[in-house]
This record gives sequence, structure tokens and C-alpha cells, in this order.
Amino acid sequence: MKTFIKVIEIWVPDKERTQLEFGSGLYGPLTEFKSASEQQHFAFDEGLPGKAWATGHPVVLTRFEQSYFKRTVAAQKAGLTCGIALPIFSGDFLLAVVVFLCGDDEDHAGAIEVWCNDPANRDTLRVMDGYYGTLKHFENISRQVNMPKGEGLPGLAWATGMPVLMEDISKLTEFSRAADAQQAGITTGIGIPVVNSNEETYVMTFLSAKATPIAKRIQIWIPEGKQLVCRQGHSKNSNNLAEMFETITVSKGDGALGRVWLTGMPIISGNQEESEYNPELDSLSSMLAIPVIEQGRLKAIVTFLF
Repeated sequence: MKTFIKVIEIWVPDKERTQLEFGSGLYGPLTEFKSASEQQHFAFDEGLPGKAWATGHPVVLTRFEQSYFKRTVAAQKAGLTCGIALPIFSGDFLLAVVVFLCGDDEDHAGAIEVWCNDPANRDTLRVMDGYYGTLKHFENISRQVNMPKGEGLPGLAWATGMPVLMEDISKLTEFSRAADAQQAGITTGIGIPVVNSNEETYVMTFLSAKATPIAKRIQIWIPEGKQLVCRQGHSKNSNNLAEMFETITVSKGDGALGRVWLTGMPIISGNQEESEYNPELDSLSSMLAIPVIEQGRLKAIVTFLF
């Protein structure tokens, strides 16, 4: 099954906190690009990870040519055309930067959006930037939308301060672009609030189409007392092992999810760099876990299973 995202990387501050170094990554068959990336370093405001560090919010780069992207030649060779960087902060303290890289296949449908406060109206969100693959009409509609707090996918994530997962989007009155999503073939979306130390509001939305879903499975985990529990999960294809996993609880520090809770650090699990994984999920091969942190406290973990 093709997925919308081709490469995922985690970049972490070095010991001196003067630059970002390679933490881990998911590259699939793109081994040459992997080799070109592992030795890279990014100073503050350098390259895509450094830009997200400097701005303090998610950054979308829709073309690499003649930009600040440092690996343009290698990316072109690998068929990668767009990058999105998500910084993970605890207050002013940068924990890591998660980078998503996408390609330009003809059937590459879906979207990753960054919403932020409209300067003219602090009570609404607008698309700051986004990548929509082949969905040009949906992109044009989305860039014209004002999203009030509490409405639509980004508005609900803003209002609750929590990740929001919507399935069967085209049938939901809560999704303000339902008719356009149906026309574009978008079926599922997740909105993730991005909190930094400033007063700006940012929400990242991942919109998944049937042919090229964002991931095989998406889950939202919430700390309840001394345990993490799976609040919600979505899968394009039913997977009994994953569904069984969602009935268990996770203690702080135990396994990949428990380490995200303990450290606040995003984790890529189940690949060569991170071989440990919950045995119930071996058939899903790889997982990205993203923490949602507010005022130094973990509020949720969003997992993408590949």
C-alpha cells in the first residue's frame, strides 16, 4: 500500500545545543537518501529542521529548488519534492524536530496543513501553508477558509488543546469542507495542536485519501492516572493485532510509548534504528509517536503506524 508520506526523520539537539543532529528515520526503499541524511547537521535557522527550530512553529516547504533545503540534489534523485517540519517544544526548550518528506506521484492525493491565527481576527485560523499533492481544487478552497475556534478539524484541536481524529469526513457536519473532501477522495483527518511559548496558535492537520493514506493506522493515546490508554484508533484495513493492542495500557517508561511519556521525545520504533517494539504490533513494522505537550505536561501521544 502506498502512503502519502515517503520519509520521516527525527532531528535532536546535540550536547552543546548549537545544532541539530540525526536521531532516527524511516526511509523505506530510499537508501541513498538515507545515507545522504544521516551525517547531516543543522544549525539554528539552517535547513528545514533548523528553520522550524528558529521560527518555533511548523514549517512547510513546497519546493526544494532555490530554497534553504540542504539536500536538494539527493531529494530530487529520490523523487522527494516537499517537506514539513514539526518542532516539539517543552516551553522554550526544543526537544526535537520531526520532518515529513513527500513525493510528487500522479496519484499522490492527501494533505498536510499548518493552520495559524489570522492576524486580522485572533479568533479564527487560516491555512498558513500546506502540501496537497494532486488536490489543487481542494487546496484552493482550503486556503480561502476562515476556521473559527471549536469548528472543523483545526478549530476543534485548537479549542480542546488535544489531537482530534475524524473518520468518514465527507459525512461529518463538523468538517466544514466535507463536500470538497468527498470530491477529493479524502476520508480521514487528524488535527494536532502545536504549543510553543508564544501566544500564537498552530494546528497541523493530516488529511488522508483512500489511495494514498497518511499511514496504515493512526492512534491517539491519553495518560489516565499512571497508565496510557488508547482513546481512538483508525485503520484503512482492519488489523486484529493492532486492535488488540488498543485494549492494553502502557506504564511510563515501558516500551516505545512509555518512553515518549517519560521523556517527551518523539520516537520512531520498529525499524533498524529502533528494533524494540511492542510484540503485538510486529506486523505493522514501524511507528512514529508524536507527543503533545503543554506547559511541560504530556497531554497526548499521536501514533502513525506504517
